[in-house]
Amino acid sequence: MELITRNVCKASNIGVHGNLFGGTMLSWIDEAGAILASNICNTNKMVTLKMSEVVFKKSVKTGNQIWIYGKVVSIGNTSITLELEARQNDVYSSRQKAVCTTKVTFVRIDDDGDPTPISSRVKKKHEKLMSEKQETTKQETTKPKA
Repeated sequence: MELITRNVCKASNIGVHGNLFGGTMLSWIDEAGAILASNICNTNKMVTLKMSEVVFKKSVKTGNQIWIYGKVVSIGNTSITLELEARQNDVYSSRQKAVCTTKVTFVRIDDDGDPTPISSRVKKKHEKLMSEKQETTKQETTKPKA
């Protein structure tokens, strides 16, 4: 997964139970996903189609740094699905803990808001990256251990 954005939980983001509002986290994740989808698909014309099950794993408190990571799950004709993970970053130890995970699908649109195809160049690049990752994983699992 690649780092997309970073946020700091401020007092204004906190609800009555002393935790980050879930809606604020969803907004951060949606924005980060849109950034990644736009960069991958070479266009700013990406809109959120759907967010799959969202799992809130850990509460977020004031002052926590939240780093959002993402990776491509699939690219279709007009859409891209990303796996996104928000992690709490500990500035003292540099350790990170996942606080929220989901998959989000974005659709490429034209000027009228209608779905429009993602370029074949983008799809080919993604396919090449996925096959290289699979080959690397395959090689790592077949290496003899010392």
